[in-house]
Amino acid sequence: MLKKHLLTGFLALCFTAVTSSAVGFEPVKYKDIVDDAKTVDDVVSYGLGQKGQRYSPLDQINKKTIKDLVPVWNFSFGGEKQRGQEAQPLVKDGVMYVTASYSRIYAIDTKTGDELWQYEARLPSAILPCCDVINRGAALYDDLVFFGTLDAKIVALDRKTGKVRWKKKIANYKDGYSYTAAPLIVNDLLITGNSGGEFGIVGRIDARNPKTGELVWTRPMVEGHMGYLNGKENGITGKTNATWPGDLWKQGGAAPWNGVTYDPDTNLIFVPTGNPAPWNSHERPGDNLYSASRVALDPDTGKIVWHFQTTPNDGWDYDGMAEFVLFEYNENGKTVKAGATADKNGFFYVLNRENGKYIRSTPFVDKITWAKGMDKNGRPIVNEENRPGNPKGAKQGTTVFSVPSFLGGKNWNPMAFSQKTGLFYVPANEWGMDIWNKPVSYKKGAAYLGAGFTIKPVYEDHIGALKAIDPVTGKIKWIYKNKAPLWGGVLTTAGGLVITGNPEGKLMALDDETGEVLWSFQTGTGIVGSPITWEEDGDQYIAVVSGWGGAVPLWGGEVAKTVKYLNQGGSVHVFKLHK
Repeated sequence: MLKKHLLTGFLALCFTAVTSSAVGFEPVKYKDIVDDAKTVDDVVSYGLGQKGQRYSPLDQINKKTIKDLVPVWNFSFGGEKQRGQEAQPLVKDGVMYVTASYSRIYAIDTKTGDELWQYEARLPSAILPCCDVINRGAALYDDLVFFGTLDAKIVALDRKTGKVRWKKKIANYKDGYSYTAAPLIVNDLLITGNSGGEFGIVGRIDARNPKTGELVWTRPMVEGHMGYLNGKENGITGKTNATWPGDLWKQGGAAPWNGVTYDPDTNLIFVPTGNPAPWNSHERPGDNLYSASRVALDPDTGKIVWHFQTTPNDGWDYDGMAEFVLFEYNENGKTVKAGATADKNGFFYVLNRENGKYIRSTPFVDKITWAKGMDKNGRPIVNEENRPGNPKGAKQGTTVFSVPSFLGGKNWNPMAFSQKTGLFYVPANEWGMDIWNKPVSYKKGAAYLGAGFTIKPVYEDHIGALKAIDPVTGKIKWIYKNKAPLWGGVLTTAGGLVITGNPEGKLMALDDETGEVLWSFQTGTGIVGSPITWEEDGDQYIAVVSGWGGAVPLWGGEVAKTVKYLNQGGSVHVFKLHK
């Protein structure tokens, strides 16, 4: 399904503005971002805080009152560009900032649902997004709002007017680069990654001055490439040819395409990295660092402090791009500063976030075939019989059936951690794939896979499985089964609720202790976005973006056929309690 998304002509730059005397604009200070997880009157960062827990201390909407939740307003993105809507909105000073497909962003009055302004990037006709024309969100800082575009640019807009303040190129889209993640502000720096692992690009994290867009440092995620600080060489990533043979590191992939988290306690940025290129692992013997990893960076210099690789020499497209969510727990009277990640490869990992040391892992999906388990250091014990075969000459290699599928036990869609229950709520999927390798050679700007695949469900009655996982024991406390794959994010609250949406169009609130569905609302199109909650004038609000799309209908094979009846869309839905 990889092909150029040919757009009719050019997507015109579209900007409109509507003034509103009821809306005030206070600068977003760095302290506001640091405190985002604690404050309830705004949402100023992706993940509801730099640690990415997606937990809110609000409890006005709770297990008892959820029955009275009603719609307040609905906002349509309009037009014919109703593709996958994977965004998480931001809210500040009575304004919601929300991105949409085809690199659009809107400012909306949170009281009325009226549009204040919109900005639409001017995209070239030959962009190369792998997995739909989506965007996952924006970042706020000072009087600016930032978001990335599909042609691998980062744009800073005036929060009040929507006018462009600066625009910078992250990479060359013609080489296969794109950008879809939400940026994050860390230590007064704007942190971005890149996308395009299926095109043999080189994954990279950049830190910029948010007021000017000027590059401060850059750190490649493929071993062998040079990092830079203030325009000067700042050390090679790893060691050239240590884990990559020959020149393969020059097109190694490892794109950090799903954003980062940050820990102010250890002063570390945590970067999830994508698949190595090509998919055919026989072409690149070795661990292929730093692909399929969690990498900790020093935010002042961009240098690597530690790394943990979840799938060395990945042969199944098991990106390590799942978010690294930070949390603490007590063990033997001591507080453990930990981080957890639900990997594409089907294992739920807990690491010490100070040093990257492996603590534990457990399968969070069923019937895993590719690995028999983990050794004492968390390195997978690979079932080599389940690795796709080595192609010989012009012939493809042996086909194997592997679980999970390359779309992962969990994909980009963020999980949530509840400070109330101590559980993680993971939007998982139970599926496998027939996968085979085939010969491939690198050509700049062309697909660089060397593999073929067909996805198949593991169970007849469901694919999606929202699971409550105890990170201390690895035990699954409850499971909510969903017919279609789960592809949206999760929110949890002090009110005892787990909030998420499904492709069938329902926004749902579940009991955080039992998994019972307590409330649902049909939005009219599949939900693949991430919900938020905030308080305004004494009322708690919940918002979610709906609009079916993303990778599943593009790549899903037999699974895609089972959900082909789902309609696309593009809208924001906002709710509060009826009083």
